[in-house]
Amino acid sequence: QLQLVESGGGLVQPGGSLRLSCAASGFTLDYYAIGWFRQAPGKEREGVSCISSSGGSTNYADSVKGRFTISRDNAKNTVYLQMNSLKPEDTAVYYCAAGGVVAGIPPCRYFEVWGQGTLVTVSS
Repeated sequence: QLQLVESGGGLVQPGGSLRLSCAASGFTLDYYAIGWFRQAPGKEREGVSCISSSGGSTNYADSVKGRFTISRDNAKNTVYLQMNSLKPEDTAVYYCAAGGVVAGIPPCRYFEVWGQGTLVTVSS
C-alpha cells in the first residue's frame, strides 16, 4: 500500500547532471522525512542526503555537498535530488526512503518505506 518509486536515472558523462524523482503512492509525504541513499558496485549502501518533513532541514554527505540538492514538492507528493557535476564515483543505484516523525528523535534517523532504486551511471 505504501510505495516509493524512483525515476530519472540513466547514463551521463562526467560533469553532467541528472534529476532524480521519488514519488509516493498510498500515503502523503507531508509528514515524512525523505532520505536518498546509494549503493555503488561492490560497496555498501551509504546515505546521500535527507530532508525533513517540513523541508526546513537538509543534510548532505560530504562527498556530494555543493553538487547535489534535495528538495520536495508536497503538492506533487514528490521529492527530488538534483545532481550536478557528476563524477564516475557517483555511479550507483539510488534509493529514496521515507521515515515518519518519531517523538524525541531527530529526523532522518529511521526509514520505514524504501523504493526499488534507479541506476545512475557516470562514465565517459
